[in-house]
Order: sequence, then C-alpha cells, then structure tokens
Amino acid sequence: MYRFHEESLTLGLTRVARATALAFVFGLAGYTSTARSQEPDPAAARLAAESTYGSLETVATFHGAMPTGVTVAENGRIFVNFPRWGDEVPFTVGELRDGRVVAYPDAEVNREDDTRPASHFLSVQSVVADGQGRVWVLDTAAPKFASPVAGGAKLVAIDLKTNKIVKTIVFPADVMRPQTYVNDVRFDFRIGKAGVAYVTDSSLSGTGGIIVIDLQSGHAIRRLTGDRSTSADPQFVPVFDGKTLMLRDGQGHAEPFRVASDGIALSADGQTLFFCPLASRHLYAIPTAMLRDPSVSDVRLSEAVRDLGEKGASDGLAADAAGAMYAGDYEHDSIRKSTTGSDWQTIVHDPRVLWPDTLSIGPDGYLYFTANQLARQPVFNGGKDLREKPYALFRVRIDAAPAPTR
Repeated sequence: MYRFHEESLTLGLTRVARATALAFVFGLAGYTSTARSQEPDPAAARLAAESTYGSLETVATFHGAMPTGVTVAENGRIFVNFPRWGDEVPFTVGELRDGRVVAYPDAEVNREDDTRPASHFLSVQSVVADGQGRVWVLDTAAPKFASPVAGGAKLVAIDLKTNKIVKTIVFPADVMRPQTYVNDVRFDFRIGKAGVAYVTDSSLSGTGGIIVIDLQSGHAIRRLTGDRSTSADPQFVPVFDGKTLMLRDGQGHAEPFRVASDGIALSADGQTLFFCPLASRHLYAIPTAMLRDPSVSDVRLSEAVRDLGEKGASDGLAADAAGAMYAGDYEHDSIRKSTTGSDWQTIVHDPRVLWPDTLSIGPDGYLYFTANQLARQPVFNGGKDLREKPYALFRVRIDAAPAPTR
C-alpha cells in the first residue's frame, strides 16, 4: 500500500509539477515524462477485447460492385447478385465459377435495357435457388432506388441444367406502388398447381408489405400493406460502426433510417411466414393460409400477426429443415440462431461481418452470407464512400439442411 503526504509532494515542486504528481498518484496520468510516454507498454497487447464466435470461412471476395444476395443450389452451385445502386455493375446476377464471378445466365440478359424491361435484368436484389432445379431472380427494376420501371419488376426462373430462362412473371401493376422495392422471396411448391411465392416490399418510404404470387397464373395480391409488422419501427435508432446510422448528405442534413419489410423465411412445413422490417429489431410471423386467402380482411390479418420479440436488427433471414431460424444482426457484426423464434443465441460474432446481408443454407450443412458494408455507403456518411474492398462471402457450419420447398 502506498502512503503519500501532500506536504512531501509539494516540497520543491512547481504548481504544474504538483498537479502531475497528484495525477500519477491517483491514477489520472499513466506517465510522468515525455520520454516514458513513448515507450511501448507490453500490457497493451493483453488488454481485454470483444469475444469472437464461430469459425468463419471465406468463400469469395469481391473487388468490384457491392453484392447483396447469395444462394446455394442443391447441386452446390453458388449465385450472387449486385444491385445497381450506384456502383459500376457490368452484370447484376453472377455465378461463382473457378474462383471468379461470371454473368448468369449470360451477359445480354444482364444488360440494363429500359426499353425491354421484361426481358432484361435491370437491378436485381435477390437470387434464390428453389430446391427444384431452378434459381429465381428477383428484379426490383428500380436502379438507384428510383420508382420501378413499368413492367420491369419481375420474378425470373432459370433452369440449372440448361442455364436458360424458363419462366418470367412480371408483377401486376395493381400490386406495384410508386415506391415499391421488392426485396426478398421464398417459395412453396406444396400450394396450387405450380406453387406460390412470398415477396417482401421494403419501400424506402416506410410503407412496406408482402406480395403473394401464384406461380401458375401470375396473379398477385398485396397483404399487410402499411401494417406495423411490415413498417419501419418509428422508435428504432440503429447503431453501426459505433455511431447512429442515419441518412446523411454532404450539407449536414440527416434523416432517420426508415426501411420497411425486408428479411423473410418460410417454416419447414410451409405453414408460417417469418419476416422483419430492416429498420427494426423485431421478428414477426403470420399463418401462410391466412396470407394467401383474399377473403381474410386486412384487420383480421393484422390481428393474426405475432410479434416474436427482439432478435437484433436483421437484413437477411433463413430457416432450416429442423425448424431453426437464423438472422443477421448488423449492429453487432453477428449471426444469430433460434429454435423457438424468440430465444436467440449468437453463433457468429466477428468484426469482419460488416453488415451481414442475405443468408442461404447450402446442401453441405453450411450457412452462407454476404458481408457488404452497406452502411458505409456515401448516402449514410455525408457523401463519403467509407467501404473498403473487397466485400466478402462467408460461410459457417451449422450442420443443417435448408427448409424444404416441396
């Protein structure tokens, strides 16, 4: 134990020296001289830091445009997409082949052509393998988040054996709004003649919803439009990179981050749809039978939505064949898992997981996801692009199969 008397400290010391000495004694100054402050502190290398979880494997890196979606087909082929948000995007859908990404199914389909919106990919947000030999492309037709090009927002099915487009479903005009941004999709081929698709509308205006499409007829209906479960949480204040995430322009103006329904997952039995707004930490669930039934009123449908509580702020969701749910947590560089829909555990926490976007469960027992630094884009940082290339595609072993679609 150290004992000091003020009289002995002040003897022969100037007022400044006295202050320095007192600071040293009471732990307010780590060093008493300039020379010492330049010496390395061996203890600094042993300071506590955040824990990391999960054994991440890097599948691919991207030095060009920023990716969002990823999907792994039942034969192991990996597809990614690059929306036309402002980066130079030579092709908006690609396949990983021999360590590089190539346009899929070909370069011509990927050429942006507003004069032929139904036959060309304008700005793809998601790619999803359906477990039935096809990969589906969800085209927002909204480059740079503009209003969607008329007749351009669509679902496109590509046969994995022939690599040819076998079906195109353009979203009917009556489900499209001026600010509709179709974001993610899940399929169930146990319903109807050709199956059904559930699509989230993550409108930047804050008015979200879910679009249900009959894959045989192409008929579509909007559900839960503007419902609290599909809308941005007005109380949500996200944090990324240690600071409040807001839309910030170069003139110092800032606006809240308000993006509606985004992540989506279908239960293994197809009876429950899970979804979440991007600007929220809550997970919601609805019986799919009610969602598909046009005779169920909006009021009844809203009352049937279950709020499963907080899971973290997520972009992507996924469900496995055993009933477990997976969600990104972009505020904490994490991936989380739940077997109940409400009791979440962290399975990945790593500073490299900078904005985990789309999640996809492969046939190999791995969960794949992109980390694209979305919140470092200029729109969030006063016009400055803070992203550091390359972007990454990671995977982590979960020893589970994807939820079946049939």
